[in-house]
Amino acid sequence: MRTVKQVLRPERLRQVPEQFSWVDQALVQRHFIDRCDARAAALYLFLVTVSDAQGLSYYGESTLVARLHLNAEELAAARAQLIKIELIAFQAPLYQVLALPGTRVAPSTTPSVPSQTAVRETGPGLVSMAQLLDQTERRRARL
Repeated sequence: MRTVKQVLRPERLRQVPEQFSWVDQALVQRHFIDRCDARAAALYLFLVTVSDAQGLSYYGESTLVARLHLNAEELAAARAQLIKIELIAFQAPLYQVLALPGTRVAPSTTPSVPSQTAVRETGPGLVSMAQLLDQTERRRARL
């Protein structure tokens, strides 16, 4: 059975923070990391590292258990901890790394319908690479 990637929580689509890092400094500054044990922090780091631009990943339980040196119960506890403090969403087998709670997401970045090919705005006056490529294709078509 093929897994379809879709955004689980579009209202919490993460964005690159101002300091240009997928691991938002607010994770430490706002004490989210203090609410995680080492296993949950390891799972969060792994998911941040492997997820796509929408924060999506669908690594299987057996792979996560092996890569993080956990057993199934430890993985489940780590996942539950991250869900409880709203750092991830999970709908087996799909994970979504969420924008940190309290992070404001511009309305234009929240897709009305979850989509595999959603293009998001990057900010005032900025466009995504997908938008640039689309503009280039349209210009070529006019020539």
